Amino acid sequence: MNQDTICALATANGIGAIGIIRISGAQSFEIVNKIFEGKNLEKVDSHTVHYGFIKDENEVIDEVMLSVFHAPRTFTTENSVEISFHGSPYIAKRLLEVLIKNGARMAKAGEFTMRAFMNGRIDLSQAESIADLIASDNEASRKVALNQLKGGISQEISILRNDLLNFTSLIELELDFAEEDVEFADRTALNQLLNKIEIKLSSLIDSFQYGNAIKNGTAVAIIGKPNAGKSTLLNALLKEERAIVSNIAGTTRDTIEEILHIKGNAFRLIDTAGLRETVDEIEAIGVKKAKEKVDSADVLIYLADAATEDFSEDFEILKPLLREDLKLIICATKIDEVIPTKYDLVELAFRKEIISDFDFIKISAVENQNIEDLKNELSSFVEHLKSEENNVIITNQRHYEALKKSLESVGKVEDAVKSQITTELLAYELRNALEYLGEISGEFSNDEVLGNIFSKFCIGK
Repeated sequence: MNQDTICALATANGIGAIGIIRISGAQSFEIVNKIFEGKNLEKVDSHTVHYGFIKDENEVIDEVMLSVFHAPRTFTTENSVEISFHGSPYIAKRLLEVLIKNGARMAKAGEFTMRAFMNGRIDLSQAESIADLIASDNEASRKVALNQLKGGISQEISILRNDLLNFTSLIELELDFAEEDVEFADRTALNQLLNKIEIKLSSLIDSFQYGNAIKNGTAVAIIGKPNAGKSTLLNALLKEERAIVSNIAGTTRDTIEEILHIKGNAFRLIDTAGLRETVDEIEAIGVKKAKEKVDSADVLIYLADAATEDFSEDFEILKPLLREDLKLIICATKIDEVIPTKYDLVELAFRKEIISDFDFIKISAVENQNIEDLKNELSSFVEHLKSEENNVIITNQRHYEALKKSLESVGKVEDAVKSQITTELLAYELRNALEYLGEISGEFSNDEVLGNIFSKFCIGK
């Protein structure tokens, strides 16, 4: 149990109707009692709210409501108090000063959640899901983070780890009877378990692409020659005049990024400079940035002006940008300006030249034609990433790396069983596999890892 009693502002900085300061630690009630004019907090029931005034010696700082929580039924499992005060930044500052003056100290980033983890209330993956839940900016990321907070990934890993631990115990037992040359662990059953674990780990690893799209948004680069209609499309998708639209080629000199939500999923739309050879130094920088954005994008929307007769320059631009893991959507733009048969010729030209698989949509951003079709195509891309067999989605890079290490380690155990190596080496590989699986929940962790994780939390959480 931590000895220090910590305090911090739990609500956002700035003026608001109310603010909340959290206090946690063994001396919470004693410290707050020194400055609270109201009931004796050490004598009230847990999970009750009390009215009164916070005073600094004889000066009243604010009229407040105090929420009292007795250990261990609290977030940190420690005695805790929450002070609800009038939401002035100055009042918050004064309240924190008087708490520190009477024995508390300012909490570090993530220290409340760190205490919840250290005191066994939550595991490490649940602690990380709290940060993800706070940072969630769309419905899909909220749901995934909430499932993780409920212990989704922990439960999945715990079942696999416990099964493997049982076999490891039997292998360790064999070491104690090495001279008798006996086998307690059925190698055939161990192989079956390892195969089951590999399938599950692979499934979780595969879910990371979908999880990353949910958590960070799907990066969608809008590319094309100058004046192909990129900025017009961005404005049509966002339903606002976000980018400058002009008939002058090269208007967009830098990348513009905006978030678009479609069916609960977030898409990071990136409007880029038109791709062409240019002697304009500033425009050239924009073209370079555009190509860099495509390299990190999940989806590429390439705009081809339907009024163009020769698409050879488009092919020259597009081909070097293609990757196996890049979703390609080619849009014939400005269809309101050409006869209907023209955009069929556009698709035919690209199908003949571009070997990579792509979806083709004819659009007019000015007339808002088929913009919904494009949105549906983006939404389908994300939904297709989702595995119907896996209810747990990996969104955390640390979990992803630990799972890959676990899969590699389990593979080594499997090879060890097949090659019939010594029991000592088999036990070593099994311990490694258990350790990597334990990294996710925090059963195996070090201070550096913990410090890095909790430093990313806001102070007060």
